[in-house]
Amino acid sequence: MSASKAELSLPAQKVHAKSLASMKQLMARIWAYRLSYLFASPFVLVFLVFILIPVIAAIGLSFTYFNGMEVPVFTGWKNYEYLLSQDLIFLKYALPNTLTYALIVGPGGYAAAFILAWLISQTPTKLRTLFALAMYAPSMTAGVSLSMIWQPMLSGDRLGYLNSFLLNMGIIDEPQLWTLDKSYLMDVMIVVSAWSSMGIGFLALLAGLLNVDKTLYEAARIDGVKSRLQEIWFITIPAMKPQMLFAAVMAIVGSFKQGNIGTILSGRNPTPEYAGHLIVSHIEDYGLIRFELGYASALTVILLIIILIANRISWKLFGPKEGE
Repeated sequence: MSASKAELSLPAQKVHAKSLASMKQLMARIWAYRLSYLFASPFVLVFLVFILIPVIAAIGLSFTYFNGMEVPVFTGWKNYEYLLSQDLIFLKYALPNTLTYALIVGPGGYAAAFILAWLISQTPTKLRTLFALAMYAPSMTAGVSLSMIWQPMLSGDRLGYLNSFLLNMGIIDEPQLWTLDKSYLMDVMIVVSAWSSMGIGFLALLAGLLNVDKTLYEAARIDGVKSRLQEIWFITIPAMKPQMLFAAVMAIVGSFKQGNIGTILSGRNPTPEYAGHLIVSHIEDYGLIRFELGYASALTVILLIIILIANRISWKLFGPKEGE
């Protein structure tokens, strides 16, 4: 009788052991989740303090009159009505200049970054490091390089490097005011920005190119892919879509956030005849000079909407599709 009871207790013991094991696994998972939250908490905290809360505050202040010293006064849609109907500097200069600048510098710099990254990826390892550093360095010292390199080069007198070269070649008859003439300023801004646009997005593209599985190229050659252009289109770009998306977002944000490049080059604020006046310059004018922070917040909201639309287009092009 006692033996039968012992036999009957064995399944119960097994069930009890399984329940204990499952409880231990559950507690281990809970602990792992808590630990993951602990590691993610610095990023979440920084995101809340420096991104989410300021964005919400800007949206709220965009419906007020606020000068930075007095309590904000709710004004409804007046800031947006003035922005879209009466702010002639924004409508005539800041918005068109920003769109022109961003549409050329963003896609142009993005394409140049991909081409340069691909060319560098084809070089030996030692030369690859030197070339990558040479391309990336201007993005780290953009402000210093503007004053130390481009201002002497684009000086409006005969001593300017560009004017001196063109005069000696007989291409021009008199010195040109490259940074003070409204006809040239935007072109100069685009060239200088493209020169210094090989930043973190360029490094992401280079990393993506170097990490593409080489066996894919071998399989493609067996399937009939013969040229390098076909390899790039059918193998390289699809294999590095995450890096392409990241670089596209960085190029878009970088082109839209530029504001003081025209001021640095021309030494004027505002730039001559507003030829280099961008939305960020307009925001700084109203926020830091006029202290009309409510209206400046409305301008930032419009800029944020433009950037979100551009990023959405990039996501459509390079983001993951259904089934991937």
